[in-house]
Amino acid sequence: MSDDRKHRTHPKRHRDGRGGKPAEADANMPEKPGLRARQAAAKILAAVVDRRTPLDGMLDLENGNPAYRQLNDADRALVRAILNTALRHLPRIEAILDTLVGTPLPDGARALHHVLTVAAAQILYLDVPDHSAVDLAVEQAQIDPRNRRFASLTNAVLRRLSREKASHLTASRAISVIPGWFEARLVAIYGKEHAARIGEALLETSTIDLTVKSDPQGWAARLGGLVLPTGSVRLPTASGAIPALEGFDAGEWWVQDAAASIPAKLFGDLAGKRVADLCAAPGGKTAQLALAGADVTALDQSGNRLKRLVGNLDRLGLSATAVEANMADYKPAELFDAILLDAPCSSTGTIRRHPDVLWTKGPEDIEKLARLQERLLRHALTLVKPGGELVFSNCSLDPSEGEEMISRVLADNPTWRIAPVDPADWPGLETAITPLGEFRTTPAMLPPTATHAGGMDGFYAVRLTNGG
Repeated sequence: MSDDRKHRTHPKRHRDGRGGKPAEADANMPEKPGLRARQAAAKILAAVVDRRTPLDGMLDLENGNPAYRQLNDADRALVRAILNTALRHLPRIEAILDTLVGTPLPDGARALHHVLTVAAAQILYLDVPDHSAVDLAVEQAQIDPRNRRFASLTNAVLRRLSREKASHLTASRAISVIPGWFEARLVAIYGKEHAARIGEALLETSTIDLTVKSDPQGWAARLGGLVLPTGSVRLPTASGAIPALEGFDAGEWWVQDAAASIPAKLFGDLAGKRVADLCAAPGGKTAQLALAGADVTALDQSGNRLKRLVGNLDRLGLSATAVEANMADYKPAELFDAILLDAPCSSTGTIRRHPDVLWTKGPEDIEKLARLQERLLRHALTLVKPGGELVFSNCSLDPSEGEEMISRVLADNPTWRIAPVDPADWPGLETAITPLGEFRTTPAMLPPTATHAGGMDGFYAVRLTNGG
């Protein structure tokens, strides 16, 4: 479980926190509360948008951005809220700022752009007093030698935004929140209407879904949850810290997006079979396989991620053989009855929880990762016994990382075929089944209810069988 799931933050709930003294401040002047949080947010936003640095790594408490790690818990929660909000609404925020600034900022004022974006995200979408967002942005501009000459402009632009925010929010609704390159791709794949719904899903609060060992209805009743078509239990929006919930310490469930729980459920009976999870960490799917009675080998090339996997399994009272290895070179002493390959991908299906993906990935990444997946899948097929099965999955929305790649691989391996999913077995998710019997979910699926948010990760999954 990631830290952001343990310490959830939501729009309209954040107030300024206090931190230490920023290095740039005058030693004789007291620091304004919340200044370091805004400085950290602007620096991290610049890294995401300008240098395409993934957000998760910068928010890591051990090896992440130093400015972020030095903050207290309250300020870190505020930074996460600012960043996720800014990235979700970035095209709209930038269009609004362009209107207010009028004359384009000079090339050397990129740092100021991020200061303005951070402030605008607070004014437009977060429960931070407007005067505080304005004042701290002006302070940032004054402290930074690159931006000092723009302090008056910063003040004027943001004060005007505060006065006119209702009209700007209304006018900006017509602007897609998805970058142009990705929107064009979605429209070509899913059609304009579905692509628009995926964009709308990006703005919804991300959900927390649980995979339970047994009795989904019972756990839904205990936790105020909702049982989904996948059998997952979706928690209410405000559920508190995950480790404090009933059943966590007893290992009765684990956090896993509803879509991510699908691939492991596509296998036939696994009781007593030798199964390999080839890209296993952090272990949600490994736990599903072990719970199904399989003798599981969990493979990952990261020793640290494997330690985390083993720790998660220990809490759940489940076990697997952990193997640290690069699966592309992995050659077991004995072939497996079944294999799960949840391959590295562009992660475009996870934009509800990771909006930075839209700004750190591009078409070239999708093409590169599709080639990697094909190479891994071709190797994985050689590790399965005749008569065995393999489930391939990833969290991409793009067919080049799914249907198209699978078609090429099967054309070269005639003993393998798709074992189609029967839509009748998945009531509520019939539209997620392709004509060939593959699974293709999107963030626009699973509508919200009066008490629970909707949506799910975009996932592709297919079950392949080997006729021998």
